[in-house]
Amino acid sequence: MEAAVYGLGRFGSFWAECLRNAGLDVKAYSRSEHLLPEGVSRCTEDEALNADLLFFAVSISAFEDVLKRIGRKIGQNTIVMDTCSVKIYPAKWMKENIPEDRYKIALHPMFGPDSGRNGIKGLPIVMCPISQQDDERYRKIRNLFISMDLDVLEMSAEKHDEEAAYSQGVTHFVGRTLRQMGMKPTPIATQGYKSLMTIVDQTCNDPLQLFYDLQRYNPYAKEMRLSLQVAIEKVLNALRREEG
Repeated sequence: MEAAVYGLGRFGSFWAECLRNAGLDVKAYSRSEHLLPEGVSRCTEDEALNADLLFFAVSISAFEDVLKRIGRKIGQNTIVMDTCSVKIYPAKWMKENIPEDRYKIALHPMFGPDSGRNGIKGLPIVMCPISQQDDERYRKIRNLFISMDLDVLEMSAEKHDEEAAYSQGVTHFVGRTLRQMGMKPTPIATQGYKSLMTIVDQTCNDPLQLFYDLQRYNPYAKEMRLSLQVAIEKVLNALRREEG
């Protein structure tokens, strides 16, 4: 089975390597010059758009414009998936810009180069059906991820974003906040502090644009930030009362 990764940024390169390790024939297209992972071949844009499986690995904020430009060129037999960290908007954009008869799945691998550096076995991947779910092509993709030893979760795009606003959005928000505080490793670090530094590493190694996109394109992110703000104020108020 032939898979194409459209976009060779930090995640795209990592995902291409994961697919190659799963035994797929993997090629990649990128408008910018990037080193190819071992065993992955470079291809033209048209070749990527006509692969058996097409994985978009572009930033959330750029995805709609990419689809407006090339969505109608995608091959009729190609199964199309995004890998964005939010799902409502990418699913909407794929429905609007890719012909209805192309099979589409909104996809979110819940890991990246940092969390998956020691392997992706057992890590979660979310599938949000766009086209008809009771379809042989959907089962084909689901079975692929199961064969990669991933924990396959199936839910609507709306449910994903509601859950991710807190599980992922708050993690990135806290990681960026701790980075702003200038937190650094220390020889007297407790295990809890080391865990916080792991959050900083796993979130701040990603492009800053990803953080902005997670907050902007998840409709539940504002609610999360307000909840976090209220919680912090409650803790601060409790301290003020204790201090007299």
